[in-house]
Amino acid sequence: DIRTKMVAYHEWNEISRAVELCLKIKKGMSIALVTDAGTPCISDPGFRIVREAQKQNLMVRTIPGTSAVISALSVSGLPSDHFFFEGFLPKKKGRKTRFEFLQNQDASIVLYESPHRILKTLKDIQDYLGNRFVSLSRELTKKFEEVETKTVLELIQKYEGKKAKGEFVIIISK
Repeated sequence: DIRTKMVAYHEWNEISRAVELCLKIKKGMSIALVTDAGTPCISDPGFRIVREAQKQNLMVRTIPGTSAVISALSVSGLPSDHFFFEGFLPKKKGRKTRFEFLQNQDASIVLYESPHRILKTLKDIQDYLGNRFVSLSRELTKKFEEVETKTVLELIQKYEGKKAKGEFVIIISK
């Protein structure tokens, strides 16, 4: 029973429609991405709208949902059609083995990390997986929400000179 004007967005018009919707946001309109099943951007072309909005420095927010994994994945701008949830990596013993396992995943990889280990984990991602695109999300749906999607080297540079705060969801592009 939605009375707001809706537009179709699907895999056949996703690129042109993403640009069009971002132009509307720049003109002051608010846009909501909804789906008829599941969470927007999860196995859904919506991630392309999010990525386009990020390229244009537009704010993208998520509404509280099932978990931080799904919320972070939906605003990451990274492929979400296949993802592997690893959770927290071992602090020491078994860490190298887990990264070697993750090297072979043909999917975006989702990790949780504490602010005390975020820099170490970013460096490990660089060492084991290369300079992939990574999305860091923290404080989702809260006052100090932050989502950044950059190369892992750019994020390493940022956190080498900055004290991290809050728990992180890390998404590593396939």
